Amino acid sequence: MRAILLGGRFNPLPRLDSWWQSKDQGNYDSVFLSVLLLVLAIGLVMVTSASIPVAERLYDNPLHFTYRHLVYLALGLIATYVVMRLPVSFWHNYNMQLLFFALVLLLAVLIFGRNVNGSTRWLAVGPINIQAAEPAKLFFFVYLASYLVRRHEEVRENLMGFIKPLIMLFVFAVLLLMQPDLGTVIVMFATAVVLLFLAGAKLWQFIALMLTGLAAVGVLIFYSEYRWRRVTAFLDPWADPFGSGYQLTQSLMAFGRGGWFGQGLGNSIQKLEYLPEAHTDFIIAVIGEETGFLGIAVLLILLFLLVFRALMMGNRALQKGMSFHGFLAYALAIWIGFQTAVNAGMASGMLPTKGMTLPFVSYGGSSLIIMLMAAALLLRIDFEVRMQGKQAVSGGKHD
Repeated sequence: MRAILLGGRFNPLPRLDSWWQSKDQGNYDSVFLSVLLLVLAIGLVMVTSASIPVAERLYDNPLHFTYRHLVYLALGLIATYVVMRLPVSFWHNYNMQLLFFALVLLLAVLIFGRNVNGSTRWLAVGPINIQAAEPAKLFFFVYLASYLVRRHEEVRENLMGFIKPLIMLFVFAVLLLMQPDLGTVIVMFATAVVLLFLAGAKLWQFIALMLTGLAAVGVLIFYSEYRWRRVTAFLDPWADPFGSGYQLTQSLMAFGRGGWFGQGLGNSIQKLEYLPEAHTDFIIAVIGEETGFLGIAVLLILLFLLVFRALMMGNRALQKGMSFHGFLAYALAIWIGFQTAVNAGMASGMLPTKGMTLPFVSYGGSSLIIMLMAAALLLRIDFEVRMQGKQAVSGGKHD
């Protein structure tokens, strides 16, 4: 999917574009919207199923987290409506103000934030807790897409043009690591690296940046006792099944019980407070136990279909010369896809355990609302690209 720049012009992938046009000729991507609504419905059902035991014990109300999830969904849909009413140019024009706001949030959470399980990541605003890292991700990607449009040639031809956005990423990384939140840093870094590569950065720069990032993550893990325990637990969780490997072993048992077709909706045993964070970071393990491999396969196919359609939105935008629309769509697609892969890999033991929600599915107010805003922004991007195409056709006929 790399944006191949020949003679300063982007050459889209014609076969993919033909597939797009043959499948959806409306004012927006109805496939993307339909799949999104289906994934949100699955998320609501599974949050309800996974959270009943802990909600009954903590709040004497088995539907406590379901009600809160519905509130977050409502807030997310309101935010979605607002985002879809805003022109994409708004994000381009105010990218620096949004970036500054994200930095203020990250600083505020370090000063006024609420500590949960040893991490200071949340700002309490009445009954709602805001996780500052979530809007920070969205606003940073808006800034990066805008920067790539404004300094496209500089990024491709000049080393400083390539490094400048990485300096801003470094500032974000320092603030996030002070919380600490290495997972968000990795998501932002991976998305930035891929987007810079798609924008035309040289291959040696891409490789050097990847090696530097991997080395930095390695150092952060090696010199942090709790991160090191997570890595060793990931390598052999059964060596300490009641200590550092507890969460992963319980998750693996959930997958094992699920088999091919699952134990049936509501019949998970691991959610009976054996598996911590069953309705948040490890919800996919409960899905696996109750619906089996088949259920997980369907869910992941739906999520990656969203990613694929988002990448096609970016491809179509770049084809029409709408660079900011294209780069931003790519960034959002990479973000959603990478976070999905990390969450699934973490719960299945393919990656070290890390607190990270499954997009559009897990319980978590800030994550759900920001992800819905990202989805709305993708739909707005697609709408504007399609409208430009229709106006061009209309103008041609008029002439």
